[in-house]
Amino acid sequence: MRSSGGCRAGSKLLVVHGIRTDARAGLPPRVGFVVSRGIGGAVVRNRTKRRLRALVAQRLPGIPAGVDLVVRANPPAGTATSGELAGALDPLVRRVVGRLGGAA
Repeated sequence: MRSSGGCRAGSKLLVVHGIRTDARAGLPPRVGFVVSRGIGGAVVRNRTKRRLRALVAQRLPGIPAGVDLVVRANPPAGTATSGELAGALDPLVRRVVGRLGGAA
């Protein structure tokens, strides 16, 4: 994600990193999640990951082929509701995909 051509956008709850490489051109998008111990205990971390996976699954058709995204949760994400996470995720994904030259 730190190589040239990558970008990121962040908020209080989440940070979204993105990259598009020629090697993955035409392949389905990939999304990874980083939810560290700073979020909370195992129950809180797993609940946060489940919520993020469900939110991204709904938005996956809007992510162009060949794009790799990493969604990193900041500590306040552990206490956020699904609606708050969705509200933070949507503009970040749009911003990152837009910078990568796609449409989301």
